[in-house]
This record gives sequence, structure tokens and C-alpha cells, in this order.
Amino acid sequence: MHSSGYCRLLVWAVVLGPGLALAQATLKARVEVNRGGHRLKDASNAVIWLTPIGITLDPPRQVASEIPRLVQKNKQFHPSLIVVPVGGKVEFPNHDPFFHNVFSLFEGERFDLGLYESGTTRFVQFDKRGISYIFCNIHAEMSAVIIAVDTPYYGISDERGEITLPRVPPGRYELQLFHTSVAPDKLRALNREITITEGNSFIGSFSLSESDLHLAHRNKYGRDYDRPDPDSPAYARP
Repeated sequence: MHSSGYCRLLVWAVVLGPGLALAQATLKARVEVNRGGHRLKDASNAVIWLTPIGITLDPPRQVASEIPRLVQKNKQFHPSLIVVPVGGKVEFPNHDPFFHNVFSLFEGERFDLGLYESGTTRFVQFDKRGISYIFCNIHAEMSAVIIAVDTPYYGISDERGEITLPRVPPGRYELQLFHTSVAPDKLRALNREITITEGNSFIGSFSLSESDLHLAHRNKYGRDYDRPDPDSPAYARP
């Protein structure tokens, strides 16, 4: 067990008493995503996280060898969704044969990585809890989401909509849910308080309806994107 996980276990042992801290459960949840009343086959990239109520825990420490990478390739971000603990880093390598300029100026962590060329990389530390919408200042079609959470208890759905949250101790939690295609007000309506007890491993099924939601954005200067220019530094091979 990593030292950070051991420390969290000790905290729960003090708060909950002997025995209960060891009764950590692997929780399951299920989501389905609908569009126009029809269930979609792909229900991946929904996130559920549980925040303890009445207890303040330090977020898990990120292991240096496990820093996630948001790769820029074929004018897309791969993957399109990453969850990190507050204080964790994300790497932004450029694998395209031209320049990128990654930025986030909306909610969450605000940053601007500037122009950087093929084969180089940048790092961002996410010290602010929340949802960061990631864009490129050159290629308007590029977008991704990074969620920084202050809890170790979270999971991301697979294509079937199955979500697993490992090693969750008994207690009271605020449940929050995110999906890029669902309107924020619809997601807030799903927030709820839940109580985890021994033997309680399924925390619910959630039906999500896709919105005609496209986060309209301009470039980092607040202007409309320029038309791609093949002769510009953005597209020239370094």
C-alpha cells in the first residue's frame, strides 16, 4: 500500500473507530446516456466522485510515475477526459508535426502554455478543485476536460456505463456526477447525499440525457478563431 493510502486509512480509523476503517468497500454504479429518447451504446466518460461529509481529508498524493498525459495528436486531445487529485500534475506532449497552444481560461485551473513545437511537452499543476475545459488557441476543434477532485473516491464509466469506486470506507458522502454532453444544471440536479454502510456496494443507476451542448469558445484573446493558414507557424513543421 502506498504511504498516502495508509495515511488515509489511519485518518478513517481515528474517526470511525477500530474495525470500521478496515471495512472499505468496492462500490459500483451504473449510468446510461440517452439522446432524443434513445439509449446510446457508448456510455463512457461519466465521472462520479464522493466527498466525505463532516470530515476533511487530504487528497491523495500523485505518484510521479503516474502523471497522466493529455496527448495532442491529429488535432485532438487523447484522452478527452482526465481526473486528477487537487495538486496533481498533467503532462501535455505535442505529437503533431506542427505547433499547439494549449490553454484553459474558463472554470477550474486557468493557464496558457504558449506555442510549443512537435516533440516537446509542457506540465500543468491543478491546484484548484473543479472542472477545467481545455482548448488549443490554434485549432478550434480541439477540446478536453480535466477534473481536479479533493477526494480519493471517484470512478469513470466504461463503454457499458459501469463505474467502480474502490476502497471506500463507510460514512456519509456528497455524490457528484459529470459528463461532457450533459448540461450543468441537469448534472447539479443529480447531486445527493448518500450513506455507505457495510454490505452496501451499489450506489445507484443514473440516466443522463445529452443536451445540444457545445461549449462555445473563442481563442485565448476572446476573439473568433482565424482561418487555418498552411504557411503559419501553427502548421509549419519545426
